[in-house]
Amino acid sequence: MIPPIANRFVAGESPATALEHVRQLNERDVSAIVNLLGEHYDEHDPVAADAAEYRRLVSDIANSGLEAAISVKPSQLGLDLGEDVFRAELTEVVDAAADRGVFVWIDMEDHTTTDATLDAFEAMARRHGSGVGICVQANLRRTRADVRRLADVPGKVRFVKGAYDPPSDVAYSDSDRIDEEYRKLLEYAFEHYDGGIGVGSHDPAMIEFAKALHDWYGTDFEIQMLMGVREDAQYELAAEYDVWQYVPYGDRWKSYFYRRVTERTDNLKFALRAVLSG
Repeated sequence: MIPPIANRFVAGESPATALEHVRQLNERDVSAIVNLLGEHYDEHDPVAADAAEYRRLVSDIANSGLEAAISVKPSQLGLDLGEDVFRAELTEVVDAAADRGVFVWIDMEDHTTTDATLDAFEAMARRHGSGVGICVQANLRRTRADVRRLADVPGKVRFVKGAYDPPSDVAYSDSDRIDEEYRKLLEYAFEHYDGGIGVGSHDPAMIEFAKALHDWYGTDFEIQMLMGVREDAQYELAAEYDVWQYVPYGDRWKSYFYRRVTERTDNLKFALRAVLSG
């Protein structure tokens, strides 16, 4: 059972609790990107099990009429076992989602998986058009070239600042430089993309920058934030813009929760207050 302190960041352990959270979000004009927690499997059984649950989740979303997409991690669908395993499992999930009209986001993991992830996304996007999306990380030195490559690929692109602490020869570490890269990537996308831009950031300055680019270029975009982070801002922004909340669920919640409370000072303070008041 997930303790109350973690419920801010994780929508329970079952699909039913996650979809109930989605229903409540939809009532406030916020859409959801639902993720079953799990990653870096070294055996095929958990890969097949998570892929099967995603296919069931697709059916549940389609049958419920909720405004929701799903999000999968490459290592969750077998990338650590081989690119062929990942591609086969991903294809089955995306095919099932396309049949039911449910969008699929492919998350980006550490820099060593970027090529395999981008190649799989492009293959799925060419197969299913606009029903799939990919994430790119502004801290990677290669991302400007990747974003140019993706300009002619159907689907959506989520822009994030990046994590995973990659080595300095492949990534920027200075926060000001990463902010600069993020702005340049967004500006290129708003100028050259036909829409499908996901601004995955909690940084008010970056969101304001994206809004200004939208006003200038007229390019459609959406704002994406995590469950449990700046939720009041999410509801306020949803009055004028498309806002999607990343909603994780599942019994592998501990490592995800600890990352959330340690990566941001505000999250850590919230967690400490909850412990002390409990």
